[in-house]
Amino acid sequence: MLRHRDRIEGDLVIEVAFTDVTLSLGDAADDAVRTAALAEVAEATGATPVLMHQVHGADVELVAGRGDATAPTCDAMITSRPAVALLARAADCVPVLLADPATGWIAAAHAGRPGLAAGVVPRAVARLREQGAEPAVAWIGPHVCGSCYEVPADLQEEVAAVVPEARSTTSWGTPALDLGAGVRAQLSTAGVPDVRVVGACTREDRTWPSYRRDGADATRFAGVIWSHA
Repeated sequence: MLRHRDRIEGDLVIEVAFTDVTLSLGDAADDAVRTAALAEVAEATGATPVLMHQVHGADVELVAGRGDATAPTCDAMITSRPAVALLARAADCVPVLLADPATGWIAAAHAGRPGLAAGVVPRAVARLREQGAEPAVAWIGPHVCGSCYEVPADLQEEVAAVVPEARSTTSWGTPALDLGAGVRAQLSTAGVPDVRVVGACTREDRTWPSYRRDGADATRFAGVIWSHA
């Protein structure tokens, strides 16, 4: 099921949506289950879905067309091709979608704790600008909130040294990280003016997959962005 759909109309229509717990898109899912989920995404969007092999890094890959046999190993993708749906998968990390309505360039990024610190979202913005695009709109998908994402104090300090806005405290008073706040700060610094946030905590809301809540049993959902005439 696709939820929280949004669209921007220009020379090309750019659309975004987020799958939920009803579709299993993780690498650990059975091939048949993941294939069926991707087929549902394709039917709902009218676009060819493209997955990343996500590694919690900051590499950004250009998707030149449809039907690539191998998922790129990266944590962000960009394209200007209509009818290509870029997917960023998560189960507590932050799926971030970017668009330039004037040119039709789009991006999808997976920002977990390491990716946030490595700057995957600013790098995706920079790669779009290298193509002559100006990402004016960003969507931040459901993710574990700063009141739920407990981390050791030394890990909090490590991330906060790079992204101070990510420092947080759990609802029970221990060190935490607010990945969404960190991403919002990075988008602001990068000059993205329109940031739209889906206000859901994956750990608290069972309609979203959560590794923090379900451990190895957690599936993966995806932020999806595509364009069409």
